[in-house]
Amino acid sequence: MQCPKCQSAMEKVPTQDGVVDRCVACKGLWFDMLEHEDLKAYAKMLDVGSDEQGQVHNKIDRINCPSCTNSPMTRMVDPGQPHIWFERCSTCFGSYFDAGEFRDLASFTLSDFLKRFALTARN
Repeated sequence: MQCPKCQSAMEKVPTQDGVVDRCVACKGLWFDMLEHEDLKAYAKMLDVGSDEQGQVHNKIDRINCPSCTNSPMTRMVDPGQPHIWFERCSTCFGSYFDAGEFRDLASFTLSDFLKRFALTARN
């Protein structure tokens, strides 16, 4: 499997609850369908890339699924933390997170709660 952002190889990273693909260069993460929900407890172990590099790669938003290869992925926004943007394949429902995004998604902070509360109050 090749990284959809930088085209480098993806390595298999085992956990007790599953195996994740991680880019050897940019450290982006590929999760099969809904796998990221089951592996949030391993976020710090899996998401070892730099936030800065992840922010640079996050600007690349037109990518193809590394699993389906020709299927374009769709930019998604996490409803609980709308500052997190990741890509999802509409064919296999796999998800790609740039470095730092999965770590951020797994840690719901007081700041995230206040941001959501402020958005809700405006609507």
